[in-house]
Amino acid sequence: MITFLEGKLVSALPTQAIIDVGGVGYEVFIPLSSYDKLPGVAQPIRILTHLAVREDAHVLYGFMSSAERDLFRLLVNHVSGIGPKLALAVLSGMSVTSFKAAVVNSDVAAISKISGLGKKTAERIVLELKDKVGVAAAWEAASAAHAPTSEQEQANEAVLALIALGYKQAEAHKAVRDLQTKGEAQSAEDLVKLVLKRMAAGR
Repeated sequence: MITFLEGKLVSALPTQAIIDVGGVGYEVFIPLSSYDKLPGVAQPIRILTHLAVREDAHVLYGFMSSAERDLFRLLVNHVSGIGPKLALAVLSGMSVTSFKAAVVNSDVAAISKISGLGKKTAERIVLELKDKVGVAAAWEAASAAHAPTSEQEQANEAVLALIALGYKQAEAHKAVRDLQTKGEAQSAEDLVKLVLKRMAAGR
């Protein structure tokens, strides 16, 4: 099992990255949450990995935090009908903390807004993860101690709203992050309005 890669970042897209480890290039598929944390191209990187072995391929999935990888494995191993692709969509659509809070609170509506997930899949996620011994209790304590900041909550709401309007997840995520970085908007409503205005202006 390949548990992490340490080398230099060769290239990165919102969905995948290539890491040079001793002259060997490894392609790893990543969620948006990890893409945000990547260093610059040619910079040193240490990325946690999960190796999925299929009949036709060995696929590496990469994560910049153990919390992301733990949630990915929990989804893939314990929720029926959830494969690596959907697990990455979950991590790309919500922060780990927000997702855990949604499961603890049985917030099916919030989870079902994630791109690629429907209401039935969201219900199955809540049902099957809450049934895991100790998971809900541990998450409840963690979500109380590490509740997402107001800024993170507004960003998540804005991204989900833009996805619902037909924008691609990566595009919505980047646009909202850029606006928050510049401090141009605070509320989810303002973020959505500004993104739509910029998209219409072609910026």
